[in-house]
Amino acid sequence: MPDCERTYRIGDAAITRIVETVLGDFPPAELFPGWGEARPGHAEASTDASSAPVRSVTLNVNIWVVRFAGEVLLVDTGVGNHKDRPFNAAFHHLSTPFLERLAALGVRPADVTHVLHTHLHTDHVGWNTRLEAGAWVPTFPAATHVMPEAERAFYETPAAAGRRMVFDDSIAPVLARERGEFIGPAGGDWREGLTFLPTPGHSPGHMSIRLRSAGQEAIFTGDVFHAPLQAARPELNSIFCAAGEAARVSRLRVLDAAARQGALLLTAHFPNTGAGRVTVGDGGFAWQYA
Repeated sequence: MPDCERTYRIGDAAITRIVETVLGDFPPAELFPGWGEARPGHAEASTDASSAPVRSVTLNVNIWVVRFAGEVLLVDTGVGNHKDRPFNAAFHHLSTPFLERLAALGVRPADVTHVLHTHLHTDHVGWNTRLEAGAWVPTFPAATHVMPEAERAFYETPAAAGRRMVFDDSIAPVLARERGEFIGPAGGDWREGLTFLPTPGHSPGHMSIRLRSAGQEAIFTGDVFHAPLQAARPELNSIFCAAGEAARVSRLRVLDAAARQGALLLTAHFPNTGAGRVTVGDGGFAWQYA
């Protein structure tokens, strides 16, 4: 895990990744149903222009720190420490030095002004809160948490019953202090230079987030992708996608926009730098780390 991350400049914004944890290496067929199905004219998918065969897929949990317009923003907040997650051992009772890594960037929890959520899954909301004297309290006491309304509303449905603990320990304590702001299903501009883009499929209200400044553009993808190979094979959904066809449409929309605009893609789960660009490739798109 890198000790010193690269800072990307998008106009007036400075963006740095923190790797909270590495979930492991997985065979692509384990994560992507249909991986072994033949594609006309394509023997095997690749992660970049080198066309090297994909043997395994590494999944990180990436948290992005953004300094922009005099504010400090986080895009998603990972898994968090000490969270009871019996449904997934990779998320259960972690103890990671995320706050120390944040401090190494010169950011204290009190400095964070906003937390922007692409969606509200357990590995994207965890550091919203931390355990203090046996209670879950907001980690970033001055921050407003901005989230898709449809994601919050999902936790009120029977389908969310098995994950209700995520809402109770990582979302409800923030909302109880009236630190929540909600984005409607159409998305749109939140602040000058920051836009929520509806990209449903992985989850009902999933949104990617576009940052524009001084003629440059970046897109925080959230879970539109889980691995670079989905650029070369955008038809592939991961096992984590709730609505497959919608996820494919969203993925293609982000890939097309990024290729046309030359946007930097900032991902939630890619290894290496976690960031890259795409160009139009043979039968799909080609990914290159930046």
